[in-house]
Amino acid sequence: MLRYLSAGESHGPALTAIVEGMPAGVFLDTDLINLLLKRRQGGYGRGKRMEIEKDKVEFLSGVRNGITLGSPITLQIRNKDWQNWQDSMSPYPGAKVEDKVVTKPRPGHADLPGAIKYHQRDMRNILERASARETALRTAVGGLAKCFLEQFAIWTLAHVVRIGDVEVKEVDYHALSPAVYDSPLYCSDRKLSGKMVEVIDKAKRAGDSIGGIFEVVIGGLPVGLGSHVQWDRRLDGRLAGALMSIPAIKGVEIGMGFKAAALPGSKVHDQIYYSENRGFYRTTNNAGGLEGGIANGEILTIRAAMKPIPTLYSPLLSVDFISKEAFEASVERSDTCAVPAASVVGECVAAWEIARAFLEKFGGDHLDEVKESFNSYQEYVKSI
Repeated sequence: MLRYLSAGESHGPALTAIVEGMPAGVFLDTDLINLLLKRRQGGYGRGKRMEIEKDKVEFLSGVRNGITLGSPITLQIRNKDWQNWQDSMSPYPGAKVEDKVVTKPRPGHADLPGAIKYHQRDMRNILERASARETALRTAVGGLAKCFLEQFAIWTLAHVVRIGDVEVKEVDYHALSPAVYDSPLYCSDRKLSGKMVEVIDKAKRAGDSIGGIFEVVIGGLPVGLGSHVQWDRRLDGRLAGALMSIPAIKGVEIGMGFKAAALPGSKVHDQIYYSENRGFYRTTNNAGGLEGGIANGEILTIRAAMKPIPTLYSPLLSVDFISKEAFEASVERSDTCAVPAASVVGECVAAWEIARAFLEKFGGDHLDEVKESFNSYQEYVKSI
């Protein structure tokens, strides 16, 4: 089983994860992982924190000479801002916690429900872990999955399709390439990307924030990842859960998604064809590459809707947790728009779920074993 646990606070010394189940013999491309981390910190609309942190992954175990050993992989991302917080965030007795006390919950954050759940009067003990800073670690872990999937010619990519009311209506999936990351919004339509920038600038001038939609695209998948036999093994449910776990994501759709609710079945379902050269195939992909919780071999497409960042420079009303007095919500460093950054996180958490499903089907303690099982299965599929 491929799994991991993560730990770390936003202003703590580091973010850490321990990954278990990665086969031995996989080359981990550190440059690729660091590029993903850089993309996560980029995108138009980001805040001042991105000017402080320059995220780099460090491996502390499970890797030698760039190759996985089959043992648990420990990876770490240091928080450079720790030097300014070590007195108040120290894990040891004597920390000057009173210097950074937060008692004023921000609407849209975990501050208030988290403080009530964990019996905390200082909401810094909640917001430090609830912060989207944690997604840097998930990006790096997803980078490990991408390194693994590349061994089987499986590729992943994410791009922004909407900011505010500016939306890309048509996407040519066969033309998508990493060139989308040359756009300030990670958008494939350069003309609309400029309009998206204008929407973000308008929100920033108003002290407001703006959300949008990004899409994760995964190609090269074999038929048969996931399963219909139990609810928690359905790949669509696992992917949706992974994307919904990203802070500020409020909706997920696969393929045609919500549009399918307004159409008759004859306009929704992808008809099946067969030829000796191609085997079974479809000429449409409204299902988004998944049927019955199982990958059907088509390009997988998932869209996620991100709400506007809840920390506003024109703050909303709230109530002090201790005094119960009304006030305008406090401001931590924040972004105007983080949809491009969230798209990178989305790509990485989706890659992780695909890698999990892949290893569940093909198994193996070493990459060579996995390849042998995969190649045998592919020959079976071609013979049908």
